[in-house]
Amino acid sequence: MSDPPRSDTRTTIVEVAARLLAEHGEAALTTRGVAHAAGVQAPAIYRLFGDKDGLLDAVAEHVMATYVASKSATAESESEVAGDPIAELRAGWNLHVEFGLANPTLFRLLNVPGWGRQSPATTSGIEILRSRVHRVASAGRLRVSEERAVNLIHAAGTGAVLALLAMPDSERDPGLADAMYDAVSHAMLTEARAFDTREKEARDEVQAATVTFRTLVPRLSKLSDSERTLMTEWLDRAVE
Repeated sequence: MSDPPRSDTRTTIVEVAARLLAEHGEAALTTRGVAHAAGVQAPAIYRLFGDKDGLLDAVAEHVMATYVASKSATAESESEVAGDPIAELRAGWNLHVEFGLANPTLFRLLNVPGWGRQSPATTSGIEILRSRVHRVASAGRLRVSEERAVNLIHAAGTGAVLALLAMPDSERDPGLADAMYDAVSHAMLTEARAFDTREKEARDEVQAATVTFRTLVPRLSKLSDSERTLMTEWLDRAVE
């Protein structure tokens, strides 16, 4: 009987390690323990992943890839039903919080400085957030730059989940994540209303128009690359 393909063995080990991590925490991810649970010899883990850190990285990519796929499916469903970029952004926030609370050990590992920063799955998640923010900007509802909005949401979402995970389950504040999102959205979104002559709201409208125009710059084909780059820099500075 021939040995299973290398890719099948790797998949089995990663899935088993992900289950052990979710059920028993990082301490369960010993080379011997994972090998026994996966039905392989310990040297197979070193051969396929290099060391325990390599295995952890593979587990992170596996779980995050599943999460990113679910985010993509949710985004498509919401777009078909509502076509509302604000609702889509909020749904993405909710899913991010739900993932963190459902995968506390992995979430903490992914957010230790330097851990998972180069993970393709993590990068894909950020790109999905970036595309959602871009749709909000295109709808004229963003008063800060797209990059600032992405960073605000990412930092606030990560902080909210880590704060909740630090609380005992019985003392967890169920409204904390919602309050954090409300604060962030107030800082970066304009109201969905007609132009108002009052100074603050007029300023918001100008900011939103600037950010919206920023999304159209790549389409200005009659400008040269350097002219588009310069215009982008000007618009980014205008909303800082």
